Amino acid sequence: MKIEHSIDGNKGIFYINLEGKHVAEMTYSKAGPDKIIIDHTEVDESLKGQGVGYKLVEEAVKYAREKDVKILPLCPFAAAVFKKREAYNDVLF
Repeated sequence: MKIEHSIDGNKGIFYINLEGKHVAEMTYSKAGPDKIIIDHTEVDESLKGQGVGYKLVEEAVKYAREKDVKILPLCPFAAAVFKKREAYNDVLF
């Protein structure tokens, strides 16, 4: 499964598309030039239990490191992932 990334103005999304349908997505909003706020994560029932949500967060962390951006995980799922993974602390604000 390939995670894709799209940005439209101040909104962005990391997602997995299968047969023309988003089956997993994590959305964020830009909060200035160097910050993003993760506000929503959703994974289709057919993919639950496969770590897809974690992979979406991991992709956001990779993006943040590449672009020198900090993340505020307001989404409860993303916030829980950040609490469990200390290795992601470098991108938190």
